[in-house]
Amino acid sequence: MVSINLPAEYGYVVLVFVASVFLMQWLAIRVGMARKKYDVKYPQMYSDKDDDIVFNCIQRSHQNTCEGYPVFLACLFLGGLQYPCVSAILGLIWLAGRVVYALGYSTGDPAKRERGVFGIIGVLGLLGCTIALGLNLLGIVKL
Repeated sequence: MVSINLPAEYGYVVLVFVASVFLMQWLAIRVGMARKKYDVKYPQMYSDKDDDIVFNCIQRSHQNTCEGYPVFLACLFLGGLQYPCVSAILGLIWLAGRVVYALGYSTGDPAKRERGVFGIIGVLGLLGCTIALGLNLLGIVKL
């Protein structure tokens, strides 16, 4: 049987995960509110009306975050095993980037979503932490 001893600092990773759940719920609530405002019924994902671009942008910002969420979580939890404080900080960077992305996108001007591009630093950093963990476990390098 394998056992894992988690450092106390892993609690920061757990709290970033909790914050990410609130982010995902906030994005979902925004889509629900926009559905009512723009009268977009379920199961329709997007509006085909030209004047509903704001709805489509709000929906897309949520969908895009959902698409990247599994990778974020896997890298947060795995990278956090070895680098909990660094991973927590990188996770907060990703979360902040997603908020800025969503707020920019939901203006109806899709180009404003690019303001949140800094969030990529968070997920790429988490990927680096996860790669380092794998290399350390294999004894290839000690980082």
